Amino acid sequence: MPLHVPPAPAPALRSVLAALGSPTAVRGPRTSALRSVQGPLSPELPLPVHVLDRIAPARTAPLTRLAAWRFLIRSEGRAVAAADTVLTPDGWTFSHFFEGPYLASTELAVRQAEASATACQARLLSIPELYMLTLWLHGDTEADPAGGVLAPADVLVPLAPAPPGIAAHRPHRVADLLPVISLRVAPGPLLSSA
Repeated sequence: MPLHVPPAPAPALRSVLAALGSPTAVRGPRTSALRSVQGPLSPELPLPVHVLDRIAPARTAPLTRLAAWRFLIRSEGRAVAAADTVLTPDGWTFSHFFEGPYLASTELAVRQAEASATACQARLLSIPELYMLTLWLHGDTEADPAGGVLAPADVLVPLAPAPPGIAAHRPHRVADLLPVISLRVAPGPLLSSA
C-alpha cells in the first residue's frame, strides 16, 4: 500500500480511548450515532489535521500548523463518528466527537489514495477561509507528520462538501490548486460610491 498513515501520538490515542470508555470523560454529549451503537467502538485511521491560516503569496511556500489528530470511530466495520484531539500544555487530549459528511468523504478519499501507485503520507488540511477540508497527500512518507510545508508536488483531494466550483474527490497538485484558492479568498474590487 503506497499510502502511509503516520502513527498518532500515544497520548492522543489514549485520550480518545478514555473518552470512548467513560461518559464522564466527554465534555459534551456524544453524537447520536455513538449513542445508538450497540457494539464495540474503535478509533482508527489517525490523521494529523493541519490548518492553512492564510494563503501566502505565490512565491513563498505555504505553511500550515498542526491543529489536531483526528480518528475515525468505527463500529462493525463502518465509521460512525470521528474524534479530535488537541495539543494542550499537558500534552495531547481529547477534544470532541462529531459526525457528518466528512466521515464518508474521508474514507472514500483514502481508498482512492490507496489505489494510487504513488507513495505518500496521509494528512488532512483545513482551509478555514473557504470552509474546505482536503486529504493532503504529502510526497515525503518519512516526514514528521507535524511538519507543515505544502510542497508544490503534494496532492490535495477536496472532501465533500467542497466549495462551489471545486470538485470533491478530484486530486489536485498543490501548485495547481493554491492559485485557485488564492483567487477565491482575495478581496474583491472596492465599489466606488461616486
